[in-house]
Amino acid sequence: MGRGDVREALLALLAEQPMHGYQMIRELAERSGGSWRPSPGSVYPVLSLLADEGLVRAQEAEGKRVFHLTDTGRAHVESRTGQRKPWETAAASDNDELASLRSLAFAVGAAVVQVAQAGDGAQIAAARSLLTETRRSLYRILAGDEGDPTAEETDTAEETDTAGEDDGGAAAGWDAKH
Repeated sequence: MGRGDVREALLALLAEQPMHGYQMIRELAERSGGSWRPSPGSVYPVLSLLADEGLVRAQEAEGKRVFHLTDTGRAHVESRTGQRKPWETAAASDNDELASLRSLAFAVGAAVVQVAQAGDGAQIAAARSLLTETRRSLYRILAGDEGDPTAEETDTAEETDTAGEDDGGAAAGWDAKH
């Protein structure tokens, strides 16, 4: 989540009731199902900025700085009525299939780097073969042809893997062992 999300989240929380900073952090974590917990290092500077802009004011209560919306702050929150709250977006993206796929792709990329850096020639060749077939299978999914992944197919310019053919299977720019 970005700084703008923290800003809008804090304003939305303060529209419900005055709160101190750590209370807001707990609320955001709870409302996002634990997927978003902004740090004090991001919350307190934003609260200072909101105070400078005249959207919130701080008041000491029981030894804590409790923040309240000003009339200007309340008008800002009301202008955003109907929009999703930042904590709803954080919770939704945590369950998002695309986020899961992206995370898996990064994990596979990290494994590829490890094989390229530490693998011997046979391991690199096996990884290259696996990745080539995986890429083809992904394109088959897009084409709606999820049949036998080992079926013979005619290579096209798009599917032909020429990366690293003259370097023992390591991708260009990688420092692979041979």
